[in-house]
Amino acid sequence: MRILIIGAAGMVGRKLAEKLITEGSLGGRKIDTIHAFDVIEPSYGASDGPQVVSQAGNVADPVVVTELIKHKPDVIFHLAAIVSGEAEAEFDKGYAINMDGTRHLLEAVRHEGEGYCPRLVFTSSIAVFGAPFPDRIGDEFLNAPLTSYGVQKAIGELLLADCTRKGFVDGVGIRLPTIVVRPGRPNKAASSFFSGIIREPLAGQEAILPVSEEVRHWVASPAAAVGFLIHAATMDSAMLGARRSLTMPGLSITVGEMIEALKRVAGEDVAALIRREPDETITRIVDGWPRNFDARRAEQAGFTADADFDSIIRAHIADEEVRRAALG
Repeated sequence: MRILIIGAAGMVGRKLAEKLITEGSLGGRKIDTIHAFDVIEPSYGASDGPQVVSQAGNVADPVVVTELIKHKPDVIFHLAAIVSGEAEAEFDKGYAINMDGTRHLLEAVRHEGEGYCPRLVFTSSIAVFGAPFPDRIGDEFLNAPLTSYGVQKAIGELLLADCTRKGFVDGVGIRLPTIVVRPGRPNKAASSFFSGIIREPLAGQEAILPVSEEVRHWVASPAAAVGFLIHAATMDSAMLGARRSLTMPGLSITVGEMIEALKRVAGEDVAALIRREPDETITRIVDGWPRNFDARRAEQAGFTADADFDSIIRAHIADEEVRRAALG
């Protein structure tokens, strides 16, 4: 089995690749090759498992994307994207990567022909929905995004559905919640603070909270995100019918509830490192995001998420301990 991961140097892409390398199989099939692609060359530790081919490039370049498909991967994970805040600030760049990159990928697969039809897992976003919202948003709710990032992801969903209908790909689109707690440094996503207010205090550093503690959001852990991807790659996609994208399960939680969970897990002194500093731009973006979902369609399809936010924090602490031990 040949696997292509586009966006393999990002946090979720890296965790996905590491899990597949460790397990050596997907859906009961042995993995022969993992092609890891991103704008910077992905790098992983030595392994006795599948052969790993790492490559740097730009999905906005159709020639580069066409070359990625020449070896006809059986499963393609398409995670590459410009994140929400950057897509909003850099209009042309957002459309070049998030929309054109997805189109180039689908076109490259289509032009391979000869019955080639890989499973393509596309990471979409809850940003495809725009206010005003019902109390809980179901998969049937109108896609009317209020950000450029959301529009770009919605276009990707439509392209995925159409190419699946035409038999070019066997597509599954997963609308990811905001992934918390992300390790490493903050990125340019408007949602970055959701991880920052947990990650930085746990590391003994001050964190900036740019929005009200009343802000409610839909979140899931990195481990849950990897589980979503693997299930999307191995499930019976026929049960999705023509509607190939679905919202992943998650937790609907306020910023205040996140901070209370941090206090329970790590103590008052750690939570005291959060500094309130309102940011109108981030607040305006976040105010246009959905807050709660009815994910029963995904749950019926076998997708599962986290039980509570305390367990997400504890999992992050455990992961950081493993990382520090590996670094010596």
